[in-house]
Amino acid sequence: MLLIPAIDLRNGRCVRLYQGNFNAETRYTQEPGELLARYRALGAPWLHLVDLDGAKEGALANRAIVIELAGEPGMQLQVGGGVRSAAVIEDLLSNGIARVVVGSAAIEQPDEVASWLARFGAERVCLAFDVRLDATGEPQVRTRGWTESAGLTLWRALEPFIAVGLKHVLCTDIERDGALTGPNLSLYRSAIKRFPQLAWQASGGVRDATDLASLARLGAAAAVSGKALLEDRITFEELRPFLPNASSPASTSATAM
Repeated sequence: MLLIPAIDLRNGRCVRLYQGNFNAETRYTQEPGELLARYRALGAPWLHLVDLDGAKEGALANRAIVIELAGEPGMQLQVGGGVRSAAVIEDLLSNGIARVVVGSAAIEQPDEVASWLARFGAERVCLAFDVRLDATGEPQVRTRGWTESAGLTLWRALEPFIAVGLKHVLCTDIERDGALTGPNLSLYRSAIKRFPQLAWQASGGVRDATDLASLARLGAAAAVSGKALLEDRITFEELRPFLPNASSPASTSATAM
């Protein structure tokens, strides 16, 4: 399983939200480029970058920063937030982004998104589904930066894309996001059992190396982590099994990076 560090951008700054609440924001002093360099030094081959302004408003809002980061060597970027058209995908891919993440559009215009998968290829488009569990434990999808209910379960939302070769799926349990309460292992166990052909990226709740190991045992393709890495909660030695580019450490902790 691969560890993918995450950076969330809002108004050009690195932030984390608590449970998807735009009014519960933690702002970090590190610049986006500084964090990219830090994660590259750890040995992470991928970086997950979210334009929170774009996710909420429906149009990429931090494009200049995204393109600048894509120009840095040594890491591949997976970028989402406000991707609502093929033109945006084409723009990002042509400017060095390796994979584009499509969220709300997959719910609101599934036929069109299916055509994007066919056009750009399954390796270059990842679908993202943000979910909250309902009273029966079913994962219900939310859109527009987690602010609106889609009226669909995760399982139904995936159906239009299986036949067109969907591969990469990022699933975030909103209740766990930024909360450091551990990932929803039951959710990802069900997801992998129902759709074993998909490369599932688990997001939300990762707090330590034990959580990473648990997700790996379930068969997750990747774990996306933001807050735990920002706050140095996992040592470099603990991270190494999930970072394929990690070299012999000059230090024993992520903090030293």
